[in-house]
Amino acid sequence: MQATAYTYDETTRSGSVLLDDGTPLSFDAAAFDAGGLLLLRPGQRVRIEATGEGDARRIVLVTLQTL
Repeated sequence: MQATAYTYDETTRSGSVLLDDGTPLSFDAAAFDAGGLLLLRPGQRVRIEATGEGDARRIVLVTLQTL
């Protein structure tokens, strides 16, 4: 699934993305680390993997979107 980076905190390595429909979804350090990223800037397109549904939905992987 694709999204746009919305927030990122370098200290906690956590942040949030906006899904293409505008829905915000948070990610934690484990999801950030799983993607092997070093930094994320708001506005970057990312690929995410999420589990769960509704309020239990959570991101388990964040990587940069590549063509």
